[in-house]
Amino acid sequence: MIELRTPAEIERMRPAGRFVADVLTALREAADVGVNLLDLDRLAASMIAEQGATSCYVDYHPSFGASPFGKVLCTSVNDAVLHGLPHDYVLRDGDLLSVDFAASVDGWVADSATSLVVGTAAPADLALIDATERALAAAIAVAQPGRTVGDIGHAIGQVARQAGLQINMQFGGHGVGRTMHGDPHVANDGTPGRGYPLRPGLVIAIEPWFLASGDEIYTDADGWTLRSADGSRGAHSEHTVAITPDGPVVLTARD
Repeated sequence: MIELRTPAEIERMRPAGRFVADVLTALREAADVGVNLLDLDRLAASMIAEQGATSCYVDYHPSFGASPFGKVLCTSVNDAVLHGLPHDYVLRDGDLLSVDFAASVDGWVADSATSLVVGTAAPADLALIDATERALAAAIAVAQPGRTVGDIGHAIGQVARQAGLQINMQFGGHGVGRTMHGDPHVANDGTPGRGYPLRPGLVIAIEPWFLASGDEIYTDADGWTLRSADGSRGAHSEHTVAITPDGPVVLTARD
């Protein structure tokens, strides 16, 4: 069921958005050569405890997950692009790291993701990250009342195609509110003017993710981490966005 939020409810979602943004900022600063993925997860967990927030991931167990997730972050490295389960891995020079984080503050959820290169960055990795960020910006720009979910997907798809990238449609954005995942589904490609109309009060996570080549993925033996079938690297960008009469408001914007 698609739920529309009142202006007062969107205001009550802002603390969750700010918190998620602050955590991702801290993680970007902490991620470095020699840092263990489990240390990043512990940092996020400590910030959750200090805030009095609730993790959206620890007990999360959808049909595509092998078991409850058990960690508070998704940390996807190199050929992993989504749902990366933090494990005992020390980041190396040149690793491409995507971090996805969602939390609930006072009963309201925000969800966001960012990608970065640790240490020395290969130009191809920076270009891939840039493509996801440009696609996200293009999607947010068209997230106006009177447009449609198809317009958002089309904006993302255009950026991908211009960058010579293929688009996987298995996973995409989604509604956000009292829970992390709700309707509508927000695909990373679409037809302009088609799909659910964007109305004031709709709150969605928009999350373009691309692979450097191909679009096929498989699930790692851990039962969660999604990796590229051809071993190419992936990148992921995401924001929680509220549709208002005055246009889109990015609740998870980072300073």
